[in-house]
Amino acid sequence: MTRPFTPAVRAAQARRGGGRALPASRRAPPPPAVWDFIDAMDTAFVATASADGQPYVQHRGGPPGFLVRLGPARLAFADLAGNRQYITVGNLTENGRLMMILVDFATRRRLKLWGRATLVEGPDLMTGPLAAVVARAAPARAERVVVVDLDVWDWNCRQHITPRFTETEWAAASGRTP
Repeated sequence: MTRPFTPAVRAAQARRGGGRALPASRRAPPPPAVWDFIDAMDTAFVATASADGQPYVQHRGGPPGFLVRLGPARLAFADLAGNRQYITVGNLTENGRLMMILVDFATRRRLKLWGRATLVEGPDLMTGPLAAVVARAAPARAERVVVVDLDVWDWNCRQHITPRFTETEWAAASGRTP
C-alpha cells in the first residue's frame, strides 16, 4: 500500500502544526463522485521515480475520458508516441509506484491518486478492455497502455489554483462558438 504520510512526513507535520490522516474512505476504491471527476479530465500530471529515487513528472492528456476505468480501483490510459525519451516508461519498469494529479482549473478542484502501474505492450493492447483504452486515443498512436491499480486518493485544497478555461468552456460561458 502506498503511504503518503510516512514517518518523515508525520514528523514534519508535527513540527509545523499540520497534517491529518487519510480516512479509510480515501483508500481505494474511490467512490462514484471521484470516478465522475476522473472521467471528465483531459489532463493528468504523472509522477514516477527511478529505482534510486530520481523523480520525474510528465503530462498526459487526451479528450475527456482518456483515463478509462477498468475496475473498482483500476484505471488505464494510452501512452502515446511523443518525444521518445521514455523516462516514465523506464521508471515504471524498475519502480511501479506512480502518483497522478488531476486538476480542473475551471472549478479549482484537484485530485491526487497514488497507485502501482503496469505497462502493457504488444498484441495485448488490442484485446479485451485495453482495446477500448487504445481506441479512445485515436487518431494518436498508442505505444502501450499504463494500467494503474489505485491505493489511495485524496482531494487537495483549492487554494492557489488559478482558474483557467478550455476553449470549449470559454465558448459555452460567453455564448460564442469555439
